[in-house]
Amino acid sequence: MIALSLAEIAAIVGGQQHDIPDPGRTADGPVVIDSREVRPGSLFAALPGDHVDGHDYAERAVAAGAAAVLATRPVGVPAIVVDDVVTALGALARAVVEKLGTTVVALTGSAGKTSTKDLIAQLLQRLGPTVWTPGSLNNEIGLPLTALSADAGTDTLVLEMGARGIGHIRYLTEITPPRVGLVLNVGTAHVGEFGGREQIAVAKGELVEALPAAEAGGVAVLNADDPLVRAMAARTKARVVLFGESADADVRAEKVRLTATGQPSFTLHTPTGCGDVTMRLYGEHHVSNALAAAAVAHELGMPAHEIASALSGAGQLSRWRMEVTERADGVTIVNDAYNANPESMRAALRALAAMGEAASARGGRTWAVLGPMAELGEEALAEHDAVGRLAVRLNVSKLVAVGGREAAWLRMGAYNEGSWGEESVHVSDTQAAVDLLRSELRPGDVVLVKASRSVGLERVAQQLLEREGEVRG
Repeated sequence: MIALSLAEIAAIVGGQQHDIPDPGRTADGPVVIDSREVRPGSLFAALPGDHVDGHDYAERAVAAGAAAVLATRPVGVPAIVVDDVVTALGALARAVVEKLGTTVVALTGSAGKTSTKDLIAQLLQRLGPTVWTPGSLNNEIGLPLTALSADAGTDTLVLEMGARGIGHIRYLTEITPPRVGLVLNVGTAHVGEFGGREQIAVAKGELVEALPAAEAGGVAVLNADDPLVRAMAARTKARVVLFGESADADVRAEKVRLTATGQPSFTLHTPTGCGDVTMRLYGEHHVSNALAAAAVAHELGMPAHEIASALSGAGQLSRWRMEVTERADGVTIVNDAYNANPESMRAALRALAAMGEAASARGGRTWAVLGPMAELGEEALAEHDAVGRLAVRLNVSKLVAVGGREAAWLRMGAYNEGSWGEESVHVSDTQAAVDLLRSELRPGDVVLVKASRSVGLERVAQQLLEREGEVRG
C-alpha cells in the first residue's frame, strides 16, 4: 500500500483512533486479513469469520509489526474503529486508487474470469508494472485488498469482479472505477440464485454502465459471440470493442484448431495487425479468453505481434484450472476442480476429448471424474443429465460420477445416451473415486477431475499425484 499516516487512514474511513500514541505513524505495508501475513507497517483488518474473529488476533498482529488494526471495537492495541470493516476497506481502496491515478481494467462473466484475468495480467506486464487479482478473490473483500496492494509504480490494476446478485458489481465499480470494462459471457453459473440468464445479464452489465464516456477514455470490451453480452453495448457510454469469432469482431480468431495435445492454435486479427498463436493452455474455450485479453492489451497500446507472442507464452497462474500433470508412469491428470458450471463442464470435456486423440494412439483412455455443479436451481437435473450425455457423445472412455443425487443424474444421463454399463459408474465420495482409479488406471490414460468448488474434488487429483511421482506438463 502507498504510505499513509494512521490519522489519514482514520479520516478516509471515518473511523475513531483508539490506543494510537502517534497518529502520524505511517502504514506502508500490505493490508491483510490474516495475522500470519502481517509485515512491518501492515494494516490488519479484523474480520469476523465462520470459526474465528479477527479481533481476537489484533494483539498478535501488532506484535508482528502491524501499524494498527482496522476494527469495529477497541482491542487494546493501536486501532482505527469503524462501524463496518468491509465498508472501510472499500473506502480506503477507493481513496488509494484515486490518489494513484492508475488505469483500472475490470472484467466479469459467468465463466473464464480467472483464466482471462491471468492472461491479461501476463500481457500487460510487458507494458509496465501490473497488479492483478490473486486467484479468484473477486468480491467486496478480495477486490479492495488487491487494489490496496498497488503502489506508486503501478501502471495498471487488473481486477476480477464477481456477482451473486444485482448491485454487487455496481458496488465494486464504485470502489475501483474502471476505465476499461470487459464482459466475457452470460452463462448459467449461479442461475439458481439470479433466477435466469436475463437477470445474470443485468448484473454483469453493471460493469459497462459504470465506465466513463468514450470521450473520457472509457472502453467496453464485449463478446461478439454472446448475444446477451453484445446487447450491453446499448447500456454504456464508453467506446465499444467487440471480440470473438464473429466476422464483425474488432479482435477475432481465424483458423482455430486444437493441437494433438488439446492446446488451441489460431490466427489473431486486430485492427492494427495479425499474428499466429499456439497456446500453452488446454481447451478450445481458451480461444475466447485469449481474444478478450488481446482486445484489452490492444486498447492499452500493445502491438498485434507482441500480443500473439505473449499469448503463446502465457501459462496458468491460478491453481486447479486445467492444471495438467503427467505422472512418471505415463498417466496424465487434468485438475480442473476449482469450480464448475454447465459451460465450463462442456469446455473441459471437449478439451479432454481432444487430448484423448493423442492418448488413444498410445493405448490410453480418457476418464471424466465429475462431481456436482452447484447453484443451478430448477435447471440442476437437466444440466447434469446433459453433461453426462455429452461425455458419451465425445467418446470419453470412462465416466466416474462422484457425490450425491446430482452425480447420479450425471451417470444416468450417460447411461441413457449410450446405454453405458461398465463405461460409467456412480461412487459416493472422493475416496471411493481414488480407490477405483488407482485400481484401474494404466499408462497413457488421461484423467479429467472437475466439480464445483464446494465438492472438494481436487483431493482426487492430489491423491493420485501424491502416490505416484509426477512430471509437470
